[in-house]
Amino acid sequence: MAFEWYVVHTLSGQESKVKESLEHKIKLEELGGKIKQVLIPTEHVSEVKSGKKRISERKFFPGYILVEMNMDEDVWHFIKNTNGIIGFVGGGKPVPLMPEEVDNIVRQIEDRKKSVKPKITFEKGEVVKIKEGPFVNFSGVIEDIDPDRGKLRVMITIFGRATPLELEYSQVERT
Repeated sequence: MAFEWYVVHTLSGQESKVKESLEHKIKLEELGGKIKQVLIPTEHVSEVKSGKKRISERKFFPGYILVEMNMDEDVWHFIKNTNGIIGFVGGGKPVPLMPEEVDNIVRQIEDRKKSVKPKITFEKGEVVKIKEGPFVNFSGVIEDIDPDRGKLRVMITIFGRATPLELEYSQVERT
């Protein structure tokens, strides 16, 4: 029987802890011949706070991990009885991912490793509401976006005149 990829549902925010626990238990119980690898698909995202750019990792399937294994009754029980695991996607009898699905996910992981995306994305022409500063609660239209600095130029109307403001991503919210 060949190794296949399965999607495992975890408690939200517990993906890394579950991965570590599984990898530790695999070594202890010598299941390396049945479970090949545990994967948490992530991407790098950037955000600017107080003028400082920070890069962090974000899971692009929160609450899920991927496990490459040779499924049998023992492995099924081993996975199901690991703390933080809710179960397999597919219900009672887990269904492996199709090879095309796995290729697509792996390609996404590789593509997302190469670039850093802004944590929050905005579009020109989008209407936003200002949530901090002297113009709190004003709405405006995004004129320009500078993702490297995490800044937006927003046009607001004050006393009947269009006025441009430069704001950080964190100072606005979608309406």
